Amino acid sequence: MDLPRIIVIATLAGIIFSLGSALYHLSSTRGEPKKLLRALTLRIGLSVGLFLLLFVAWSFGLIHPHGLGG
Repeated sequence: MDLPRIIVIATLAGIIFSLGSALYHLSSTRGEPKKLLRALTLRIGLSVGLFLLLFVAWSFGLIHPHGLGG
């Protein structure tokens, strides 16, 4: 696998993990709003970072968009 693909997959895994953590803290009976807020903030940061990473990689020609074929 090439490096951009590994970075994208790792970032997506981090986003899903953060979202799961936020769900756990939301449904927890103790109700820890600071941990919930931290998990959701991390998810948003990772999502924005992934978008910027994909845009920069596309600008430098490291990744190339392709159609669905046909």
